[in-house]
Amino acid sequence: MEEEREENQNLLQPSSYPYYWGYTPEQQFYKQQQITSTKSFFTTPRGLTLFTRSWLPSLTTPPRALIFMIHGYGNDISWTFQSTPIFLAQMGFACFSLDLQGHGHSQGLKAFVPSVDLVVQDCLSFFNSIKKDEKFIGLPCFLYGESMGGAICLLIHFSDPKGFQGAILVAPMCKISDKVRPKWPIPQILTFLAKFFPTLPIVPTPDLLYKSVKVDHKKVIAQMNPLRYRGKPRLGTVVELLRVTDILSRKLCDVELPFIVLHGSADVVTDPEVSRELYEEAKSEDKTIRVFDGMMHSLLFGETDENVEIVRNDILQWLNARCK
Repeated sequence: MEEEREENQNLLQPSSYPYYWGYTPEQQFYKQQQITSTKSFFTTPRGLTLFTRSWLPSLTTPPRALIFMIHGYGNDISWTFQSTPIFLAQMGFACFSLDLQGHGHSQGLKAFVPSVDLVVQDCLSFFNSIKKDEKFIGLPCFLYGESMGGAICLLIHFSDPKGFQGAILVAPMCKISDKVRPKWPIPQILTFLAKFFPTLPIVPTPDLLYKSVKVDHKKVIAQMNPLRYRGKPRLGTVVELLRVTDILSRKLCDVELPFIVLHGSADVVTDPEVSRELYEEAKSEDKTIRVFDGMMHSLLFGETDENVEIVRNDILQWLNARCK
């Protein structure tokens, strides 16, 4: 175990790329990819300042649909997360995302999420502000979420059942798997302690980066992210995620929007069996599941380029069929 830890530490030595793609300045890189991109700040109704980005098709290509994207726990929208909206923008989709509270460039203590319900309302406020833009009125609107972001997508659906035409759920954290869920009395102890020390980063979990990303050189790139949270999970965040996933796991049968859920069979961060439960239990008449043999948690960056292409094509085919 000690040797494995040392090997991973040696593998993940940080370097100095300013962007996940290398040294090319952002706007020059986006131009090379034949898309446009902007970044700004959005103030929520509760007064929180959140960092946002957009990735749009070239100015000569009217967007086919809007895709509202949500990152996972400890992640942000300015590093490898960008690879997917860049691809989708190249395919004609207008993509929008924000760093959640306590993540990336957004306001809040790093990786502290005291209320997922408020995060849901933050996302809805931002997404609805985009929908009101006259350039986008009448276009289909889709949600996209990775890991914790997938769970937030479903909570957005429950909060606004008619607001979106579908969802793309990538390795969603819809429920804490029984395989990894802390046994009694650990959750009860964590809940008690979180009342007094909610921001304390003491929950003992390993850094899951190298269990999420399969390809070695991509582990190095992911580790370079200057905004990635590297500390232990905070008590209040863990208790809140346990609470929310408990609720969500009981409401899988209430999911009604069209969705595609994608998961790797070798994912040890979120459980592909839970995605199968979602697919089986959801009321949605239009639902699709893809479980990729041998793939890990980071489906859209951490796999081989060939595997990433397979996942991207499934997402693109699903979108194309719903944006005719």
